[in-house]
Amino acid sequence: MMSGSRHPASMLTLALLLGGSMLAPPAMAAGKTRPATAPAPQAAPSEQFVDGIAAIVNKQVITLGQLTEKQAEVRRQMQQQQIPVPDGAVFKRQVLQQMINAALQEQEAQRTGIRVSDAQVDRAIQTVAQRNRLTVDQLHKEILGSGMSWDQYRAELRSQIRDDMLRQRFVEDRISISDSDVDAFLQTQGDRPLPSPVQAQPQAPAEPEPAAVPSGPELVELAQILIEIPDYAANSVVAEKRKQAEDVLRKLKSGADFAGVAAASSNGPQALQGGDMGIRPLKDWPDLFAQAIADVPAGGITGILQSGRGFHILKVVRRGYAQRPAPKKAPAAPPAATPAPAQQAPAASGPMMVTQTHARHILIKTSKVVNDDKARSTLESLRQRIEHGESFAELAKRYSQDASAPQGGDLGWLNPGETVPAFEQAMNALQDGQVSEPVKSPFGWHLIQVEGRRTKNMEQEFRRMQARRALMERRIGPAYEDWLDQLRSQAYIDNRLDHTRSGTQSSQ
Repeated sequence: MMSGSRHPASMLTLALLLGGSMLAPPAMAAGKTRPATAPAPQAAPSEQFVDGIAAIVNKQVITLGQLTEKQAEVRRQMQQQQIPVPDGAVFKRQVLQQMINAALQEQEAQRTGIRVSDAQVDRAIQTVAQRNRLTVDQLHKEILGSGMSWDQYRAELRSQIRDDMLRQRFVEDRISISDSDVDAFLQTQGDRPLPSPVQAQPQAPAEPEPAAVPSGPELVELAQILIEIPDYAANSVVAEKRKQAEDVLRKLKSGADFAGVAAASSNGPQALQGGDMGIRPLKDWPDLFAQAIADVPAGGITGILQSGRGFHILKVVRRGYAQRPAPKKAPAAPPAATPAPAQQAPAASGPMMVTQTHARHILIKTSKVVNDDKARSTLESLRQRIEHGESFAELAKRYSQDASAPQGGDLGWLNPGETVPAFEQAMNALQDGQVSEPVKSPFGWHLIQVEGRRTKNMEQEFRRMQARRALMERRIGPAYEDWLDQLRSQAYIDNRLDHTRSGTQSSQ
């Protein structure tokens, strides 16, 4: 499968649809180094030097002043969500770690030339409003009422869109799903419809609607506490981490608030969100998690689970099935957003006639050296050469930066929804043999040529495509964490709060 234009499944595609996950304001999840507009509480004398250094991430400095302001912003958001705020030193370390992760992703976006336009932010805002059954003006009032400025909210959405583009570009290529994987998955499904998570909206257990009829896959919202085990840790370190996990489990069984313990003790990226990992179909959670929560009711917790990352304790926040749309209700806090996912087709049940498109493309990736203007200019030049008679396939072999280049940019027969939206929209507008203008996607800039179209019964192929997407959903979370680990390992990080330095100095 070619990586330059195919549409990756994303574990974040539910963020716009589900009330529970929308309660977390985007700023809390983003952890940006940009100062917040909310006033900071009175700092201790030793922290009042705004030019003091909290951490250095490659060549970017995070100051104590920025950290203090970010703590105030996150504290306000946690209080809105009724998540207990950890003790001072623990809270400061958690917030700083979020800021370090955010700085690494921002630097990676700059290095690879990823930019988010104002138009993309506008579309995300419209989608957030629509999914919450609000107008944009009503959403604007909700944001201001929460204490966040509109400019700050736009900036946070921009960061989320950028991070999602990073995931699409770098995480998808790490996931390999073989035909045998698909075969095994389909055997476990039998004749049942495969999960279609983008369409599913769970009903909160506290507000049942007796007349509604459950449909679709079971949906589960999970939170976790992760006690991370360092790579190549000695047995004594593993034993120490297990004891730490056992102490945490005892606290929870004694009635301690899960979100508060997660915020204070978890090493997971969702710690300051109470450990909440969002909601998805049960079968889309990693097998380790799905098996552990199979018989756990909403509100229940698991025992200690061990994975390659460390020790996990899970809480089933809620579980249920798709229902008819709930009545209009304003969000309790500013809703988070991700780019709107591509429309999913219904489950296959009988002949499914689909129009396929045979296409080629030339991909020019953006980077620190090749910006948008240069990539677009290169493709415009190539397009002129094609119009004067040069072969699209030969130019693709020479200039395309996609894995399809040796095949002359040939992507084969593409099904609806198989490529990212920008690519598909441009491709669908072309006649046979026509070449597009330069098209921007999360992977870079493309020239697209349509070779032909055909209609085919895709019943079996569609089930396999659904299975592949379901497997992608299941694996993309761990792959994303691995990618973040790799960014951290390759970076120079000087954490002054923990007095630790790691990685190597990069060229950024």
